[in-house]
Amino acid sequence: MKLEKEQKLLFIGDSITDCERAKPEGEGLFGALGKGYVSYVDGLLQAVYPGLGIRVVNKGIGGHTVRDLKHRWQEDVIAQNPDWLVVMIGINDVWRQYDTPFIKEWHVYLDEYEETLRELVVETKPFVKEMVLMTPFYLESNEQDPMRRTMDQYGQVVKKIAEENNCLFVDTQAAFNIVLKDLYSATLAWDRVHPTTAGHMTLTRAFLKEIGFEW
Repeated sequence: MKLEKEQKLLFIGDSITDCERAKPEGEGLFGALGKGYVSYVDGLLQAVYPGLGIRVVNKGIGGHTVRDLKHRWQEDVIAQNPDWLVVMIGINDVWRQYDTPFIKEWHVYLDEYEETLRELVVETKPFVKEMVLMTPFYLESNEQDPMRRTMDQYGQVVKKIAEENNCLFVDTQAAFNIVLKDLYSATLAWDRVHPTTAGHMTLTRAFLKEIGFEW
């Protein structure tokens, strides 16, 4: 596995990462890592690689966009001095364009999204041992659905930035597409965004596979 002994693994993102984690510091006891994929990753790392002593930190905040990440980046990423940084952002950047179409100031369009995410990655990459970029996703099997089509475009931007900066890359939409062949979207997320336990386990599996986790 690519993680090494006593490294600090920090996750940052929106509500999918947040999942009711402790504020302001998402680590420690009593469900501090939340109820989603970050806590599953931590549990599996402890159970399968207990000797590594990996420190997991959750810095997700529900409702956030890449614009919000930029505003809190110094405090929630740089000042934390992580060895590994995992970024999954973009769902709200797209979603606000569809659920609040008339409130334009809430929208983060593709050009701003790409420029901001690239800026954060380029700025931070020299200070971490490894960075993982995970795509945003929409749990809709119809690829012609307008929001799904837009989300896929944002995912392609993530892939491009990962390739440009030699980051590890997790295509979460591709991971979900496999499950969606057999399950209806609402089985994995009632609103097609916030995953069930199975949905979060799909994210967990996709992330762990990318970092070389071995059962």
